[in-house]
Amino acid sequence: MIQKFIVTDEQKGERLDLFLNSKLNNINRSTVQKLIDDRQVTINGQASAKHGHKLDAGDKVAVNTAKLTKPSNKSIKLPVIYEDAYVIVINKPAGILSHSKGAFNPEATVATFISQFVKDLGGERAGIVHRLDRDTSGVMICAKNQEALSWLQKQFSSRKVKKTYIAVVKGTPEPRSAIIDMPIERNPRSPKTFHTSATGKPATTKYVVIKTVGLMSLLELRPQTGRTHQLRVHLAKIKQPIVGDRFYGGQPADRLYLHAKSLEITLPSKERKIFSTALPEEFNKLLAND
Repeated sequence: MIQKFIVTDEQKGERLDLFLNSKLNNINRSTVQKLIDDRQVTINGQASAKHGHKLDAGDKVAVNTAKLTKPSNKSIKLPVIYEDAYVIVINKPAGILSHSKGAFNPEATVATFISQFVKDLGGERAGIVHRLDRDTSGVMICAKNQEALSWLQKQFSSRKVKKTYIAVVKGTPEPRSAIIDMPIERNPRSPKTFHTSATGKPATTKYVVIKTVGLMSLLELRPQTGRTHQLRVHLAKIKQPIVGDRFYGGQPADRLYLHAKSLEITLPSKERKIFSTALPEEFNKLLAND
């Protein structure tokens, strides 16, 4: 399928990828960039391979989306910790996306798994209340309907949810217990990552060293805010990046050693609950072999 657009005077100077991202509602920016890389985008009949190409008024932009893969109906089975009429709580394995980032994604995700339980919610994020990074494992709570979604989202936004994570770092933080209070924002030099900055949004993390084994330490982390990559950025900033964190300088490993151990929240039934998971076996093996 080929879609065509003409650049207006108001759009003059826009980057090609941002222009198409605004036009193609069901396709995210990374997918747009892949289309450009694959020379499926033309400007005035000429293929362009530059994401940041600046457009001129009157430019004719065409994009061929025929090669994109539609969302997969591939089934996925995830461990269920708890379920009632309003919510379902899972133990997300490392390597699974919380939800797709656009309509064209062949991967099975948490969202595709819970779609069988969800009612009256649409889109690729239907039922997703909060996210865990692809490489992070652990507790995720999902909503089955709009009433539950609104109820749970309000608690996350008002910081009434208590989250506890476990991480492995190389070395031992000093002091062994502290609060990291550093604002975070997206890194303009590397848009897939974040960094601490005085102009960022407030971000606070409590940590305590549970134990040190050899050259590594097991940490308990309690984020007081919910910024993207918060725990990873904060630990990297104090020079204790999480083992396996390829974005923030962690020691190479078979996975990111970050696990969402527990989540305390009030359910739509008004019952306050704590959902917990055991530490993945690879954490113990890593420390035992250090």
